[in-house]
Amino acid sequence: MSTKSKNPFTWVEIYVDDMGRAQKFYEAVLKIKMIPMQVPGDTGDLEMLSFPWTEGGENISGALCKTSEMKPGTGGTLVYFTCDDCASETSRVEKAGGQVLQQKFPIGQYGFCSIVMDTEGNTIGLHSMK
Repeated sequence: MSTKSKNPFTWVEIYVDDMGRAQKFYEAVLKIKMIPMQVPGDTGDLEMLSFPWTEGGENISGALCKTSEMKPGTGGTLVYFTCDDCASETSRVEKAGGQVLQQKFPIGQYGFCSIVMDTEGNTIGLHSMK
């Protein structure tokens, strides 16, 4: 590993049952545009939509994934999305079809976060420094 600090996450997959519904949720809450991905090789029924990212940039790459081999749901990995002010994204969750589990709350010197559930039953976190 180089002396330059690296983010330990390389790729994040959020599993969904309804790709269209999940895409609308994430695009509405995060104000982003999901990117269709070509799935390489023989991957069965895998469907993927990528979150926006920049090659070589400081970001975490990831995608929404739909496959019969994995299912969405609460109790697994909790992914946090970076926000300017997580209260803004949280305010859009219910209109986008999700559920707010915990409104914005302070986490000391590490800023603030909120916890929400997407339209697929996945619990996700929203994090900001203000």
